[in-house]
Amino acid sequence: TAASIAISSMKQVPQTIVMGITNIPMLNAEIVTALSLTLLFIRFIKLGFTTVFIGHVTFCVPYVILNVLPRFRTLNKNAYEAALDLGATPLYAFFKVWPELMPGIMSGFLMAATMSMDDFVITYFTRGPGINTISTLVYSEVKRGIQPEMYALSTLLFLLILVLLLLFNFLSGRKSSIEV
Repeated sequence: TAASIAISSMKQVPQTIVMGITNIPMLNAEIVTALSLTLLFIRFIKLGFTTVFIGHVTFCVPYVILNVLPRFRTLNKNAYEAALDLGATPLYAFFKVWPELMPGIMSGFLMAATMSMDDFVITYFTRGPGINTISTLVYSEVKRGIQPEMYALSTLLFLLILVLLLLFNFLSGRKSSIEV
């Protein structure tokens, strides 16, 4: 969200450059990103949870930006400016605009969470010994047979995402019907 705000306030040339950099992880093959991050990490950091975290953030941030930025561009900037003119602090004015950004923020969050849970390649290359995620556990169990616990976990994750999507769509539909 902060990156989207910063990008939208940039001038045209820097904004184009930053958006080009933002699109690199999405256009690159995932294995290229994973290998380049691994080579960088091996040079400076010991592989472990931190490197997996940095790898997933690097991979998921562009998806969040591309979900929040279009929503941010549709905001009425006059409302924010009016709040500032009436004496609101920039932080207070931002949190008054926050509900209008929520659909973009939530879709970015759900997209990033889904991509992060599903991402095997970046996790496989950037993890250290003893670090496992759902995708690496499933991959390691494929050879000897997937345990029933993994089926149960997958079902629970699916139901959690489904409930979140339904709840979010219900609340946003209810809000738009109240505004009309």
